[in-house]
Amino acid sequence: MSSKVDLSVSLFQQEFRSPITTASGTFGFGQEYAAFNDYRDLGALTVKGITPEPRLGNPGQRLIETPAGLINSVGLMNPGMKVFVEEEMPRLRTMNTPVFVNINGKSVEEYAEITAFLENVPGIDALEVNISCPNVKEGGMAFGTKIETATAAVRAVRRETSRPVIVKLSPNVTDIAEMARAVESEGANAISLINTLLAMDIDIQSRKPILANTFGGLSGPAVRPIALRMVYQVYEAVQVPVIGMGGISDWQDALKFILAGASMIALGTVHFVHPDSIHRVSAGMEDWCQRNGVAKIRDLIGAAHQ
Repeated sequence: MSSKVDLSVSLFQQEFRSPITTASGTFGFGQEYAAFNDYRDLGALTVKGITPEPRLGNPGQRLIETPAGLINSVGLMNPGMKVFVEEEMPRLRTMNTPVFVNINGKSVEEYAEITAFLENVPGIDALEVNISCPNVKEGGMAFGTKIETATAAVRAVRRETSRPVIVKLSPNVTDIAEMARAVESEGANAISLINTLLAMDIDIQSRKPILANTFGGLSGPAVRPIALRMVYQVYEAVQVPVIGMGGISDWQDALKFILAGASMIALGTVHFVHPDSIHRVSAGMEDWCQRNGVAKIRDLIGAAHQ
C-alpha cells in the first residue's frame, strides 16, 4: 500500500522530509550506520561534536551500561574542525540529506572561532551549539547551567553566522524553560533537548568510581520521562521549534515527543541496540498515522497541549 502520510516538517523556513534526526555523538559522521539504514528516512543527520582542535577524548573506561541506559564519558573525541571540513564534509555533501553540525568550545572565543571557520563551508544546513556536554572538564555543561554563560556563547555564535542556530540545552538546571527563553532571546532558531544527565557508578571491589573521569552522561530509556517533561515545558515557553531527544527507543516514544511539542526528534542511544532504528521509527510512525487517519505528521506537533 502506498503511503498517504506526509512525514515532512518545517523548521527555520526549511522543509525536511522526515521529523527524524540523529543525536550528536551517537551516529558518528553517518558512514558508520550506512549499511543498516536508508537515509531517505532521515530528515537531517546531526554529526558528532566538533571542536576547533582535535580531541582524543577522556582516558580510561568511557562507557558503563546501566539497567535502563548508558553512562558515557567519551569526552568529545573528534578530529577537529579542519579535518572535519577536509575529510568528512565532501562525503556528507553526497548523501542528499541535510546536515546539522554540532559545535563545542572551551570558551566563548572558541565557539566564535569554529562558527566563523564553518561559515563558508557548503553543505551545512544548521549549527547545533552544544552548551550542555556533562563529560568534559572544560566548557561543555559549564556553559549550559548558567544563563550568563549560555547566552554569551549563543551570542558569539549568532554574530558569526547567517545559518540557523540550534542550541542544545542541559537538563542539569533548575528551570529549563527560563534557560530556553534566554537563548531564544539571543537568536536561537531552534532548541534541542535534552542532553545527558550527570551520572556516575562505583566499583564495589576497588571502592572507586568506574569512569576515569568520575562523572559521565546518562542516556537511554531511564531519562525519557524527564526529557519528555522538559520538551513539553520548553514548547510552551518559546516561539522557536523544539527538537526533542532523550531515551527515545521506538516509534511510540517518538510520537510522544512530537505530541509534547517536538518538531523533530533525535535518535541516540537506541542506535547501539538497534542500528536500523531510523527505519523502525519512521515505518512505525507512518503506520500509526495511516491507521489513525493522520495525513500530516506536523498536525500532531504539540497536540498534547490542546
